[in-house]
Amino acid sequence: MADELDLRLSRRVISELASRIDGYDLEESKIKALLQKAHQRFEEHLMDANESAGILAAQSIGEPGTQMTMRTFHYAGVAEINVTLGLPRLIEIVDARRVPSTPLMTIHIVPEVAGDVDAVRKVASRIEKTTLPDIADIETDIVNMRVVVHPDEVKMEQKGITLEKIVEKLDKDRRLKKLAKIEDGKIVLSTPENEEPSFKRLQNIVQAARDAAIQGVDGIERAILRKEGPEYVIYTAGSNLRDVLKEEHVDPSRTTTNSIQEIYEVLGVEAARNSIINEASRTLEEQGLTVDIRHIMLVADLMTNDGDVKAIGRHGISGRKSSVLARAAFEITATHLLHAALTGETDFLDGVAENIIVGQPVTLGTGAVNLVYQPKRKGAEQ
Repeated sequence: MADELDLRLSRRVISELASRIDGYDLEESKIKALLQKAHQRFEEHLMDANESAGILAAQSIGEPGTQMTMRTFHYAGVAEINVTLGLPRLIEIVDARRVPSTPLMTIHIVPEVAGDVDAVRKVASRIEKTTLPDIADIETDIVNMRVVVHPDEVKMEQKGITLEKIVEKLDKDRRLKKLAKIEDGKIVLSTPENEEPSFKRLQNIVQAARDAAIQGVDGIERAILRKEGPEYVIYTAGSNLRDVLKEEHVDPSRTTTNSIQEIYEVLGVEAARNSIINEASRTLEEQGLTVDIRHIMLVADLMTNDGDVKAIGRHGISGRKSSVLARAAFEITATHLLHAALTGETDFLDGVAENIIVGQPVTLGTGAVNLVYQPKRKGAEQ
């Protein structure tokens, strides 16, 4: 119908309208009127051909950025987990840092068990890193030159760990291979019979036992439960999206991380783009700053339009500009100019920065049009 009326509307707008009017018995004339109104609004919101969208976006994000705090706050509602907020977090996002300074995951559980605190706690204990000292006392028996591990049965039961599982995990550590055996409800670590016992070897065994990870997902140090509405949500210090999504009862459609690179690697570039938009807009909103989401979307589009996530620094977008002067204006000026002179680069002065540098009008707004004045000839009719 939009094609019949020759209306220029995006497919998304048409599908949104179709889903909204689905189920209503509307006359064709009403639907046409609705499409025409939508088209009118769409035309009103289009930008002019020479509007400086990039500069407006940069100003609209940069100016509120000057009012942001420099501190690291506790995560809202979860006082035990520290998370970077404010300006440092915004810089992390636009720099496309591989690992954020405080990686954090929000793990949602499938709706069937999300309200059951015991089931959610079991998921959290499977995900959280558990080392041997967390569930047992480690004693050094110097007389018999061995290490005795006294397990805490209550803690082991809470985390669903057995003595056999501990021995199995200790065996996987190359420093403790085939040293552990169960004796009277305890685990004993002693040096092999064919090896001379020494204090240094004993000390190494103690250290290896203290470091041994018995359970948990790599990279996740802590997991905390929080009730949100009718269901429980797990917040973690540390992030490992790929492995957490494989865990039983984890809802893959809602579980997320604040590491944009990890989202890109696991879920792809479209998900990474959405993550940049969500993280940047949430960071600004937490500071009480309102920035139109279209400015943030422009930044996210620019960072991801090549199919991977690039930083906005000299190692990313600014460093790939075709103009020599624009690159030189950003960072390491002398190097750029010297390299351009050696390789014989040409600058066509198409952008904003390079025109300002050479003192020409910028090809935006009034500078984008040339006015031609034709004086009236003498004797021409008035």
